[in-house]
Amino acid sequence: MSTPGPERVPSTVKVDKTSGQGKPPASPAKAAGAKAKPGAAKGGTTKPGAAKGSGKGRKPITPVKVNGGRNWGPIMTIGAVALVALFIIGFGTISVIRGSRGWEQKVADIKGVVNYRAQKNPLIDARDHKDGTLTYVTSPPVGGAHNATPQNCNGDVYDAPIANEHAVHSLEHGAVWVTYKQGLAADQVAVLTKKVQGKDYTLMSPYAGLDKNVSVQVWGYQLKVDDVNDPRIDEFIKDTREVAALEPGVSCSGGNTTTGPVTAASTGTGMGN
Repeated sequence: MSTPGPERVPSTVKVDKTSGQGKPPASPAKAAGAKAKPGAAKGGTTKPGAAKGSGKGRKPITPVKVNGGRNWGPIMTIGAVALVALFIIGFGTISVIRGSRGWEQKVADIKGVVNYRAQKNPLIDARDHKDGTLTYVTSPPVGGAHNATPQNCNGDVYDAPIANEHAVHSLEHGAVWVTYKQGLAADQVAVLTKKVQGKDYTLMSPYAGLDKNVSVQVWGYQLKVDDVNDPRIDEFIKDTREVAALEPGVSCSGGNTTTGPVTAASTGTGMGN
């Protein structure tokens, strides 16, 4: 039977502020005071930026507004410049294309021009030399057999009708023949004279029985108008003069310079063929 030892006394551990153990729980009053920070706003929320210990918060910073709209001024200016550039480029391109076209295509664009070459009429296409008075398909004629001597066509202006047979030969050489109705007012004749006088490969004369005031023709093409100021006259002359020749390069000098019907009994020598 063992003898009981001395009675053990439980040891106690003192907890202080410097110990590594947990702190004793705070009193309820202190716990409640810890939740609310000084300077808190009514309702338990704190204003942003409120100073510590102050009852008033800082003024809120006004946010910078970003304008989301477009500045249309520069955009419209750039657009206008781009449109002008496109117009210039387009116009230049069209001009180059139009400038590269043949004279036949240019004449085809003139409203009212009749293309007799396209008809392939042998009486118009004939180019042989014949003497005496000849009959023609059109009035004034635009082609066909003709006298061996052409009418002088260095910008010559005749005040009386000339022989068809001489004039058609001039057309073969590339001349533009401007004819007008007999009896046309002098001031209107003067307008036509300015279009012809002094210009190589052109000639002008009145024409009996003309159905329009003005008829302009080269070999195989004809334009008839009533107004001497019609811009198509100048356009026709510009697009056909000399280039419409079936015998290019032959001079318009040295031909017949008289008016009236053909009088030659033979084909003679003339100039060219």
